[in-house]
Amino acid sequence: MATADPNFIHLSSPQKENGVSESPGQLDAGALFVLKSRGSWLHSGYHLTTSIVGPVIFSFPFALSLLGWAPGLLITTLQALITFYSYILLSVILDHHAQLGKRQLRFRDMARDILGPRWGKYFVGPLQIAICYGAVIACILLGGQSLKFIYLLYNPSGKMQLYQFITIFGTVPLFLAQIPSFHSLRHINLASLLLVLAYSACVVAGSIHIGNSRNAPNKDYSIKGSKENRIFGAINGISIIATTYGCGIIPEIQATIAPPVKGKMFKGLCVCFGVIVSTYFSVAISGYWAFGNQSQPSILSNFMDENRPLLPSWFLLLTNIFTLMQLVTITVVRTLHLWNSGIGLLNTN
Repeated sequence: MATADPNFIHLSSPQKENGVSESPGQLDAGALFVLKSRGSWLHSGYHLTTSIVGPVIFSFPFALSLLGWAPGLLITTLQALITFYSYILLSVILDHHAQLGKRQLRFRDMARDILGPRWGKYFVGPLQIAICYGAVIACILLGGQSLKFIYLLYNPSGKMQLYQFITIFGTVPLFLAQIPSFHSLRHINLASLLLVLAYSACVVAGSIHIGNSRNAPNKDYSIKGSKENRIFGAINGISIIATTYGCGIIPEIQATIAPPVKGKMFKGLCVCFGVIVSTYFSVAISGYWAFGNQSQPSILSNFMDENRPLLPSWFLLLTNIFTLMQLVTITVVRTLHLWNSGIGLLNTN
């Protein structure tokens, strides 16, 4: 007599229609959060864009200044291709298990099926939570800095401190994080996608304007520093580019897609990487062209010359508002995932 796989759970028809992979009594809070599988491939594209693309793209010109034109663009292209192919392979695995009647909702579910239950609970799960925790902290810090930039733009002698802006920003995603499921974020993540396109267009336009103006800096594309500094700078530039393509919630996003899921994740990835190619390369090329090896870790810093704006104040304000709003959506997604995954991990037997 054949032995049943302990990790494989046969589904009833109603459960299959709703995308449920386990009986309700076996689902933890984290699984219930992502289990509302009613989304389309377009919705998955919105979720993927928010989970990958963010204001970190402002550091691309700086990364190119550490690598130079040819190596910088080559590494950016290779990283895009490698990451896209890796995510396609992940989506194929998730589609395969969904067709078998068992959807894998999280990375630790995949680790449980491939490596065993202890790997998912004690290694992959905590690692994923740690990554999302770091992303939440980073987004809140960036949001506070963006708020302070807007404040100083109109009140250069203002006395408010950075920690106050961080606190103010942190309260916004705290309220939005009460959203009941990942699928409920689809409209917010559509807005996030549009905001990415908006502030990227602002940065490109600002860089081209400054690069063609009378105040344009000298366009020096040589790599500065000693041989050792150039080597460490190249490693830094590669790490900046590599980390901007990361996404730690691919299974959760696939779990929001309504069955049948086959091929839908690939379409969502095409939407996401369409945004990535149009924003990453345009910001990197225009920013590095305008400022060369004087590119700052954030290209927005190059728009200020000794606290004097090189662009109209309203333009800088608009760019930062777009950035701030998109940071809110990223923080909400990461906060919700961190909270529900943490509860789910604690409830895992």
